[in-house]
Amino acid sequence: MDVKAKVEEIVKKIQADPNLLKEFQSDPVKVVEKLAGVDIPDGVEDQLVAGVKNALAGNKVGNVVDSAVDAVKGLFGGNKEE
Repeated sequence: MDVKAKVEEIVKKIQADPNLLKEFQSDPVKVVEKLAGVDIPDGVEDQLVAGVKNALAGNKVGNVVDSAVDAVKGLFGGNKEE
């Protein structure tokens, strides 16, 4: 699975649901893990959450996720891009 696509999917879900956005603001790791469907390893959480936050702020997902891709390869069942 494409990590960038997964982050984009998470961002879209958060943007579409004001309650989910509030939950993300109070516990971003929990929300990202819930929406991703995986337990994010310690040390990777901050990078993924930062990517989602930056994307929510209007930055391109590709630019904010690239730095975390090596750390999360295989997390969503495959490489950065399949």
